[in-house]
Amino acid sequence: MVHVMIDGIPVEVEKGTTVLHAAKKAGIEIPTLCYIEDLIPDGSCRLCVVEVKNNGRTKIDTSCTLQVSEGDEIFTRSEKVRQSRKQTLDLLLSDHNVHCFSCEANGDCKLQEYAFEYGLETTSYEGQKSGGEVDDTNKFFTYDPSLCILCHRCVNTCNYIVGRGAIETMERGFQSVIGNGEGQWKDGICESCGNCVQACPTGALSMKRRKKYRTYQVEKKVLTTCPHCATGCQYYLLVKDGKIVDTEAYNGPSNKGLLCVKGRSGSFDFVHHPSRITDPLIKNKETGEFEKATWDEALDLVASKFMEIKKKYGSESLAGFACSRSPNEDIYMVQKMVRTCFGTNNTDNCARVCHSASVAGLAMTLGSGAMTNPIEDITKKPDVIMLVGSNPEEAHPVVGMQIRQAVQRGCKLIVVDPRDIGLAKHADIHLKLKPGTNVAFANGIMNVIISEGLQDEKFIAERTEGYEKIKEIVKDYTPEKVAEICHIDAEDLKKAAIMYAKAKMAPIIYCLGVTEHSTGTEGVMSMSNMALLVGKLGREGCGVNPLRGQNNVQGACDMGASPTDFPGYQKVANPEVVAKFEKAWNTKLNPNPGLHATDVFPAAIKGDIKGLYIYGEDPVVTDPDTHHIIKALESLDFFVIQELFMTETAQYADVILPGVSYAEKEGTFTNTERRVQRVRKAVTIPGNARLDTDIIIDLMNRMGYPQPHLTAAEIMDEIASVTPSFGGISHARLDSEEVGGRGLQWPCPTKDHPGTPIMHVGKFARGLGWFYPAEYVPSAELPDEEYPIILMTGRILYHYTTRAMTGKTEELMEIEGHSFIEINEEDAAELGIQNGDKVRLTSRRGQIESTARVGTKVSKGESWMPFHFPDGNANWLTNAALDKYARIPEYKVCAIRIEKA
Repeated sequence: MVHVMIDGIPVEVEKGTTVLHAAKKAGIEIPTLCYIEDLIPDGSCRLCVVEVKNNGRTKIDTSCTLQVSEGDEIFTRSEKVRQSRKQTLDLLLSDHNVHCFSCEANGDCKLQEYAFEYGLETTSYEGQKSGGEVDDTNKFFTYDPSLCILCHRCVNTCNYIVGRGAIETMERGFQSVIGNGEGQWKDGICESCGNCVQACPTGALSMKRRKKYRTYQVEKKVLTTCPHCATGCQYYLLVKDGKIVDTEAYNGPSNKGLLCVKGRSGSFDFVHHPSRITDPLIKNKETGEFEKATWDEALDLVASKFMEIKKKYGSESLAGFACSRSPNEDIYMVQKMVRTCFGTNNTDNCARVCHSASVAGLAMTLGSGAMTNPIEDITKKPDVIMLVGSNPEEAHPVVGMQIRQAVQRGCKLIVVDPRDIGLAKHADIHLKLKPGTNVAFANGIMNVIISEGLQDEKFIAERTEGYEKIKEIVKDYTPEKVAEICHIDAEDLKKAAIMYAKAKMAPIIYCLGVTEHSTGTEGVMSMSNMALLVGKLGREGCGVNPLRGQNNVQGACDMGASPTDFPGYQKVANPEVVAKFEKAWNTKLNPNPGLHATDVFPAAIKGDIKGLYIYGEDPVVTDPDTHHIIKALESLDFFVIQELFMTETAQYADVILPGVSYAEKEGTFTNTERRVQRVRKAVTIPGNARLDTDIIIDLMNRMGYPQPHLTAAEIMDEIASVTPSFGGISHARLDSEEVGGRGLQWPCPTKDHPGTPIMHVGKFARGLGWFYPAEYVPSAELPDEEYPIILMTGRILYHYTTRAMTGKTEELMEIEGHSFIEINEEDAAELGIQNGDKVRLTSRRGQIESTARVGTKVSKGESWMPFHFPDGNANWLTNAALDKYARIPEYKVCAIRIEKA
């Protein structure tokens, strides 16, 4: 420890501490312009200088770079220091276009703030200022070089925190500017995440929407959770005149002050969009048109029709789906309504078509179907990251940023993906395997590990079962055989296996490229097998980590929106569990497991399902084989949807009940790392839309179940009372200083429990970890002469799922607003297709048109397209072949024919 005096205050800090951090410990703020926490200090702005006396010597130095020495006397406000800082500010102003009144950063500019503090109104240095033309080619922000102080915060943020490397300092001296090195901002590789803008201490980089407000006009800043992917980024919604005008990143546990383009710029335009449904709508059977109705008319009709169907056809003729984008409290009430009022367990959520294989697979092998380790743990600590079937730079961008940081600090990266995703460029090994061959790949990895004697025998003996059987199976999966199945290099497979096995800390991170197959659950269990084999579970920097897709898909599963599980994965098949919920809810419950969502639609076509309630899902866009989904909806006797917009699914409804968005309600989301975080009300939308839980509760009472009206906080209290893993979670606790904005990770069984960052420490939730005996089985539909190309589907950076939210942000639609398909250049040449051509795509289920993007991102014989865009939605083509365990569809492999349109 080192002992120093700072402004007369004795301070004790560890050796190696900078003066800046030592001062902060003493409660003394030192001004900085270039400094960024967690990065090597730049020391370029020189505003953070301090005066240091020791052994009769005095020096002025930058506090961000200078480390404390024993006996230092440090002065942060002496006359010498003030004059030095004033001189620095004077020099900065000499080359700064001072027009504070009209500047977007007025009131939110560090240079302005410090100039005022040190008594500078103008510069004392006359002469021509440098500068240049304003670059406003980015859709969301502008760069004004005349306001740039060359502090390099934006460059350092982009290069070392975001890890994109899209900008740099160009030229030298007074000619220096920030740019991408290739011309205008739009010409580079910028992802428009805006993290550089938030880092800028002046108005040099400014969001274009800042033209509509100033910081001092913001009425309130509301801390909430992003509604897009399941990273669970924390940010403030900034409200002016009752409307959200901006976002501001918060240093949350999973995002560390970062946001992606969707979180920063695509998370609030939809809230105020004029196309919002704000009145109940009932379809006129004669005209087919929707007509406005009162709430009493709509709710009376919905309740009476559902009860009429129940009386006539029985409880099993009804089903209800919850929304994985809505808060836990809403989801809990939906499944409770289906069980207590409909009298059935036919309830589900969209995890069925994305990560139900994770829930089922990890529950079978480990005892809990959830991510084992926190995001920070698996990006900051590992020596090796194995990324399988996941493209986090686009689907979970802030996780992608943290993986890029990991690579920069020296972490090895193994990418296992059929496409040349962005992270493949940073990978030490890229196994560009054939789609649908994950089980063969995993078995090949295990074959190498066992052949090399790298398995953890002690861990296997003490904490697992089924090893001898899996050992026998993987004997046949030699690197040469797997190379042939997966279309990869055998030596690369060996290198990857040895690299993963030998690493001290190495997590497996996977996503929909593993789950969305007819063998998706076995693919998940194969990920688990690999980790069990080398003992990389229940430890820091390791684990098996599914990146959940949507913001609350984890919560939807946790809350019991499942045909087989009550809240907290308590099994419908267990009579004791049924009895427990009968007592808690004071009603008789159906003891029979219900239908999965993907089985409800065929049942509707057969006539077994007569009535369907959907809260917030859009299966016409998201589910495979769109013709099949539309036919199912048209086969129903009665269909109700609770929605914000007239989605493609809503158009088939008999009644539409308008709810409210995440920004208009209280609640919680559970992110991919099991972290329960608060959602807070920021605005109230005018009109007749009602709180979703109030709608559900009113319906429950009309259908004969006496459900008291509860606030979101009271609903969470009820959840905690019936869900052991949530027993210690409440809104009050999540809002408390004790939790401090970091949320709580379940299991959190008691009110004094801190939550569980890492699962399976010391013991698996099921007791022993199970090696599942997985054998490779080819995909349900493979290419042939008629349909010779494999089609894969997925997400892109600029949109989320159905675009119900991101599609309302015009700039996102301008960046990426139309369907496209990636085609290998060899296939394109054979078909006479060039980049940008219109192409016709045909499968056994449908036909669409799209635009060709020709290159080498996909292998020959393979193609890939997003499902976001209605002008060519891949799900008209995809195959509804279902996994035998999770009933998840095979989005990632179907056979198509491509022709020039």
